[in-house]
Amino acid sequence: MPLTTSTIFGLAGLTDWADGYYARKYNQESRFGAFLDPVADKLIVAVALILVVEREGRGDIAFWITLAGIIIISREIIISALREWMAETGQRSKVAVAYIGKVKAVTQIFALIFLLYNQDLFGLPLRKIGLVFLVIATILTIVSMVQYLKSAFSGQ
Repeated sequence: MPLTTSTIFGLAGLTDWADGYYARKYNQESRFGAFLDPVADKLIVAVALILVVEREGRGDIAFWITLAGIIIISREIIISALREWMAETGQRSKVAVAYIGKVKAVTQIFALIFLLYNQDLFGLPLRKIGLVFLVIATILTIVSMVQYLKSAFSGQ
């Protein structure tokens, strides 16, 4: 089951990247796609985080994984609400997706693929690597949230 779960999640991440790449390359963006894509991204990350947290059960490492999940999911809700509010005030461009947000997303995807797989692969300790990626993703999550909030409230 870990192989199936991590493969499905990895394919979802890859197709999300490809969709965005080709939409930009061929200028095929739509308002509906601009709305739906971030919602789907946040939903799949939240579900994967919940699966990882649930599987960990109790223990020292479980606390830290749970805390990372809380931080990441909370940030996604806060920034989504912020973007909606900024759009209502005609200032959506102030909180457009930044490079750090893209790096955070890629880091999250790799962390969750490895944590969902939760086994060594060809001698590589993917679970441990996934935990390192999760720490990095959590730090990037906080940094990007602070940047988005500063950008939204600058000059007000």
